[in-house]
Amino acid sequence: MMRQPRFVLGLVALVVMLVGSNGTAEAQDPGVMGETPVLLTSCGQSPGPTFVKLFLGRLGYDHELKETATAQDLLDAQAAGTPYMTVMIVTGASLKGMGAAGVSMREELIRTEALIAEARRQGLTVIGAHVEGMDRRAQGAAPGDNSDEQSIDAVMPNSDVMVVRLDGNEDRRFSILSDSEGVPLVLFEKNMEMGDALAKVLKN
Repeated sequence: MMRQPRFVLGLVALVVMLVGSNGTAEAQDPGVMGETPVLLTSCGQSPGPTFVKLFLGRLGYDHELKETATAQDLLDAQAAGTPYMTVMIVTGASLKGMGAAGVSMREELIRTEALIAEARRQGLTVIGAHVEGMDRRAQGAAPGDNSDEQSIDAVMPNSDVMVVRLDGNEDRRFSILSDSEGVPLVLFEKNMEMGDALAKVLKN
């Protein structure tokens, strides 16, 4: 049997390493750990925050879900002597969810920008998350409707760390953001693994 040239074997090893880096390797050591209590909210009013709340509860992490949390919520908590330590914003736009909340995408973006600005002023950790996969990014989108991508652009580049379900990164949208903005990316493959991903970026 013909032996493969050494440089070919080395090239194969390099390709394997690079492919691995586009998958779960990014989730190993984000180097960012937010603390509790966590203010959990949405940018786009998708069901995603409800899923995250479930796993935060299982982990026993002190948290509060406010779907339309504002900068004033952070100020009020600080004034009461019970400040939040982390703000976690779940991206993903739902026209149905925004309709029920009586808000537009523009209002969501304005609220999110002010919330992140106040979190920065208070020195809080900001975690961006997209936990509903590629289905959420394409679900029910009319031609020209880029609401979901707007929510991603509003949150992810302005986060300290991103938590993303792997199938939502099929087009490497979040990997590219991570590389260009220097924001660590934690990927998880299955819903049941969300708790492990959250434990990588949060501590009690």
